[in-house]
Amino acid sequence: MELYDYFRSSAAYRVRIALNLKGVSPERAFVHLRRGAQYAENYLELNPQGLVPSLVTDAGDILTQSLAIIEWLDETHREPPLLPADSTGRARVRSLALTIACDIHPLNNMRVLNYVTGTLGATDAQRDGWYRYWCDVGFEALETRLARDEATGAFCHGAMPTLADICLVPQLANSRRVNLDLSPYPTLLRIEAACAALPAFANAAPAKQPDAE
Repeated sequence: MELYDYFRSSAAYRVRIALNLKGVSPERAFVHLRRGAQYAENYLELNPQGLVPSLVTDAGDILTQSLAIIEWLDETHREPPLLPADSTGRARVRSLALTIACDIHPLNNMRVLNYVTGTLGATDAQRDGWYRYWCDVGFEALETRLARDEATGAFCHGAMPTLADICLVPQLANSRRVNLDLSPYPTLLRIEAACAALPAFANAAPAKQPDAE
């Protein structure tokens, strides 16, 4: 198994957490997004989107998109489960995860930010304001939902980390890079602290990766 990864990619960060939780240690290949390595011909043959992460399985199958990779891991490496056993719980966890992965993250990933500055001519300050705005919109909804829902426990769903926590932690980490004030989101911060106490999350952090710079 081989993971194509970049230390600052929040999508790759999610997959690193999931791999750690499952106790799976793939070979690593680092795709430096800021140097344009994702546009190299050999990488585009692997992943035509030119995005990370990509995972090549032991059978030679190429998997892309972080949530698809994580669900594949959950189906092929059953313990610990990353989704609840009941259908309503699974829907809740997927909903929380998708709020981050589909509604927050795409608006502030590198491709979009480069377009905002390079094509639309926004200043760096305006770019960071854009980033903070969309994080705030998403975090406000997540905070409200998690704070009032009895299904929320030590983690986003009950007493064990799930796909929702795997998505939340990297997004909070990214928001700090643009100095977002996270004090309005005490529930998110409490859950983040619970995750940070687990080696699977701590060892997946960008600063812990061998390509970090």
